[in-house]
Amino acid sequence: MIITLKLESAFGSFDKASEDWYRMIELEEKMKKVTVGTYKKDTLYPTVVGAIARILKRSDVISPVEILLEMGNLDRKAHEAWCLGQVPYLERVFQGSLSKANRILRIIGFHAHDLCMVPSHHIYRQKGKKTILRFSKTGDPNLEKAYARHFQWNQSQEKKYMLIERTLSEQGVPAEPKTAARLSVG
Repeated sequence: MIITLKLESAFGSFDKASEDWYRMIELEEKMKKVTVGTYKKDTLYPTVVGAIARILKRSDVISPVEILLEMGNLDRKAHEAWCLGQVPYLERVFQGSLSKANRILRIIGFHAHDLCMVPSHHIYRQKGKKTILRFSKTGDPNLEKAYARHFQWNQSQEKKYMLIERTLSEQGVPAEPKTAARLSVG
């Protein structure tokens, strides 16, 4: 009774308090850190997997920058401006929140590990100059390494295509992204 009165005075009514409580729990669930045990349950997982599969269809190497471009979180013109040194760091032109970018990076790493891809470090340099490009405003070494890490497919092409098709069918991911430029009017 005392608790109910305190809740009623703080939130207006007990029902309102329980609604707010459930919203807070839902928010905490969404903000959980992406881990090995939870990354396949993340809402971004199917989108990231689809982008990786489409890139693997045309190449044996994937990179976070290419995946962000494929997903639509990075505009091609903004990417080009960053490559030319007109943008101080890549995250400035990322379309979405920085927590979303971090989740995408972690999902990429976990999924590439599941695919037995070989990681390698790549140095991004400004076009026509030796200046090293930055990915983040803070220049955090771990974050910079995560963006610069490429993954190489090191198994047979037959196995790669079987894996791509299985992954796409399991996730219900479209083979092509749903963008206006790729839709044809019939």
